[in-house]
Amino acid sequence: MTRDLAKTITFAIVHFSVAFGVAYALTGSVPVATGLALIEPMVNTVAFFFHERAWRAFDGRQATTLSGDHRV
Repeated sequence: MTRDLAKTITFAIVHFSVAFGVAYALTGSVPVATGLALIEPMVNTVAFFFHERAWRAFDGRQATTLSGDHRV
């Protein structure tokens, strides 16, 4: 879980930066860009964390299936 958390934090930093840059380029407003850069990436970052965990579970199931264990 530590690796997932580290990836989530670094992803958040990149995402905040990109979101701010795009929002500022579109609006020319620092307050609006800041608001957008805080709200949207926070929601997306949480989604990313659970997305990574879901993929890990999926990978684990595939390894089990490939090893011949067909339990459901």
